[in-house]
Amino acid sequence: MNKKMRVGILTGGGDCPGLNAVIRAVAKKLMIENNAEIIGIKDGYEGLISNQYRMLGYSDVSGILTLGGTILGTSNIANPYRVVQIKNGKTIITDKSKQVLANIKRQKMDCLVCIGGDGTMAIASRLSNDGVPLVGVPKTIDNDIRGTDVTFGFDTAVSIATEGIDRLHTTAQSHHRIMILELMGRTAGWISLHAGIAGGGDIILIPEIPYDIQKVAQVVKARNKRGSKFSIIVIGEGARPKGGKVVVQRMVQESTIAARLGGISNVLSQDLEQITGLSTRAVVMGHLIRGGSPTANDRVLATQLGVQVADLINKKQFGTMVGVSGCSFKAVKLKDVAQGPKLVSKNHPLVKAARSVGTSFGD
Repeated sequence: MNKKMRVGILTGGGDCPGLNAVIRAVAKKLMIENNAEIIGIKDGYEGLISNQYRMLGYSDVSGILTLGGTILGTSNIANPYRVVQIKNGKTIITDKSKQVLANIKRQKMDCLVCIGGDGTMAIASRLSNDGVPLVGVPKTIDNDIRGTDVTFGFDTAVSIATEGIDRLHTTAQSHHRIMILELMGRTAGWISLHAGIAGGGDIILIPEIPYDIQKVAQVVKARNKRGSKFSIIVIGEGARPKGGKVVVQRMVQESTIAARLGGISNVLSQDLEQITGLSTRAVVMGHLIRGGSPTANDRVLATQLGVQVADLINKKQFGTMVGVSGCSFKAVKLKDVAQGPKLVSKNHPLVKAARSVGTSFGD
């Protein structure tokens, strides 16, 4: 008898709307067309390190298309090549990649599917170099993965952020205030740029374009003088003033990315209120934009990506990630994906479009 194909699936990094839709698509296609056995790795790379998994049957991946989060659990700390432990007050870093390779072999996996962002893909690239047959799926609300035009989860995050801006408009107008909305995105400004344009933000501040606080104040005061007694400012968590630094909320030493950004909106609020004398309030949406049910667009994209992954597995095109290019899909080498985040160009068409309708970037 022919040996059944065994495919492992893990979701790494932060949670994201559409993860379950990808799991569903990969699993169902492989079950239907290959009679494959699907191994769900628990809590991202942590599950590979500790050999924690669950077998997924057809019923397990049915009815999960609309669910947010991930049925497998995830971790934005676990890294087989850098396991951090605190012993007797000392930080000990251990490489447990050989243990992971042994667990993959023990489970007789023919392929491992890694669903995650740039950090997850960087680890996947190293595992691929170590001989693991592997295919990646681009996931992040930040939309900052190289090799793909868009990631699933991004559309949902932008939609939620835009609704937040819409709701701030009425409060800002009623109280004649400056309202600042801080959004996730780390070092990339894609969410803030898209949501800022969609929500009619007067000022959009993104990490890629350091702002001049005096110019931001000038825009606000000019609007006030013209009779617009309120202003909406959308700011990415990684934004910073010219010559200044990003605001770090806290450090998580055991994480691959130790700095947790957050709080720039409060700094900006205090600075603007002091300069302009206008009432200013800051709102941090935080994890609200990464939770809940995925939009229709993200459900469709996640399903397409999952189907493409199954095709790459059948073709044995390992060491790759499925990327979106226009209206089609392509296999991108993981080593190319793991070159760092995809950032917003200062001359990006959306930046130009926003400037054309009077939006300021504070520069």
